[in-house]
Amino acid sequence: MFSAKELSEEQVAALRAWAAEGGQLADLQKKLKEEFGLNVTYMDMRFAVLDLGIEIQGEEEEEERSDDADAVLEEASGSSEGGDGKVSVTVDQIAQAGAMVSGTIVFSDGEKGRWLIDAMGRPSLDPDTAGYRPTEEDLMAFQLELAKALDSTRGLGY
Repeated sequence: MFSAKELSEEQVAALRAWAAEGGQLADLQKKLKEEFGLNVTYMDMRFAVLDLGIEIQGEEEEEERSDDADAVLEEASGSSEGGDGKVSVTVDQIAQAGAMVSGTIVFSDGEKGRWLIDAMGRPSLDPDTAGYRPTEEDLMAFQLELAKALDSTRGLGY
């Protein structure tokens, strides 16, 4: 698992500059790989940006696009049994044993599961149905919803 603490001052400065130039999370992720040979997942990049306090320009537009994507996902999966077409994430008040933070997830098709971030900062998903694999869209929506849920719990002692 990648951590913002692993970045050098030069790398942090580069991230800040790229973000100031209008770079989005995916752009920062790509540039880290190209410029410094660091292979960082989108979720790790999101957490690093939050940890470093880097402002991503156009994030409101990104959230609007996310809302639009949720609407598309809702329409596309509206006929699936049990799902409302949206990914929803909750955060436990008391983290699961061995986790810094944990909670539940309901995927767009109604499948449920648990998620956690362990003491090393590594995320994991544990669907209730053995062998279940969420769609790429659900994984992306999970990352966004998790970031929103964690942002909303800041300062509440979680």
